[in-house]
Amino acid sequence: MSPTLHAIVTTVGGILAGLALAGAVLWRQHQALATARYEATHDEVTGLPNRRLFLTRLRAALAGNTPVGVVLLDLNEFKTVNDTLGHDTGNDLLDQIGRLLTRIPAPVQVAARLSGDEFALLVLGDRDDTAAAAHAAWEVIGAEPVRVVNGTLQVAASVGYSHIHASFASPRQLLAQADAAMYEAKRTGSSVCEYLPHRTPTARSRDRHHY
Repeated sequence: MSPTLHAIVTTVGGILAGLALAGAVLWRQHQALATARYEATHDEVTGLPNRRLFLTRLRAALAGNTPVGVVLLDLNEFKTVNDTLGHDTGNDLLDQIGRLLTRIPAPVQVAARLSGDEFALLVLGDRDDTAAAAHAAWEVIGAEPVRVVNGTLQVAASVGYSHIHASFASPRQLLAQADAAMYEAKRTGSSVCEYLPHRTPTARSRDRHHY
């Protein structure tokens, strides 16, 4: 091979190697960005949408002037599970509950884990649709023992729900109403409670829905 041809081959090889390296770096950066975006909007234990993504979807639904309902629930005696069986079992239980909630069909659009043992459903439908989703959530959780890493657990939930009553309702308002209804269900020992302005006390609702 002549010196000139050898130089050309060497130069082209270097260019191709550089392009390959640059492509690999860009691919890794793209993957890292995609991972970061996913982790910012999804719960690490269950893989469900987290509070941030749930609020994004709720805002979009409210902005679309469509009928919207929110269902909130938490697991009764979940702290006892963590205290007696350990956090690994508690996390496994949360994961299994998340899987059950994702099986509830439309008009449920989003099942999310907000924090701790608290989950939320976004319903695009009327009041009856929201009520049906709330009862479906309660039923699917308590229908049969949930299998976890070291056995099975019989689980029950307290469920509250609210449906939009005005076109100017905010995510904070809708979540606070569902939260109040959930705590009314827990206080009274009922399975599912609807937020009713004239009957559901709001003072017991925890003010932790920051937007």
